[in-house]
Amino acid sequence: MTPHFTLAELTVTSHRQFDNTPNETELANLQKLAEFLEQVKTLLDGKPIMINSAFRSKQVNDSVGSKDTSQHRLGYAADFKVPGMTPDQVVRAIIASDLQFDQIIREFDAWTHISISPYPRRQALIIDRAGTRPFA
Repeated sequence: MTPHFTLAELTVTSHRQFDNTPNETELANLQKLAEFLEQVKTLLDGKPIMINSAFRSKQVNDSVGSKDTSQHRLGYAADFKVPGMTPDQVVRAIIASDLQFDQIIREFDAWTHISISPYPRRQALIIDRAGTRPFA
């Protein structure tokens, strides 16, 4: 899809019993996501971006307990880790940039969720055992 992000890594799932093949629209969205992740990689001085989850078919999304409104369902979101950086550092770097993300979420202080949208809100959140709140 791009020099550093393949379709295989953007559709990988541990729930292999379910088909996780994107349709044509979802594939086009994943292309946009991969291009955006290249910008994130550049912003982070070329550090590796390790994708945990990106596109999720309905069955995969349901199996992980996520909402049907998740942007993972559309191919517009990725959860990732950056070796050598905490999720907090990743979120702060992206917020400080001019990248046009829709949401960035520090999830359980273990990984970073980022999504894109045709109408980016640049919303920053924290999700953990205490609930969901603005990133501060």
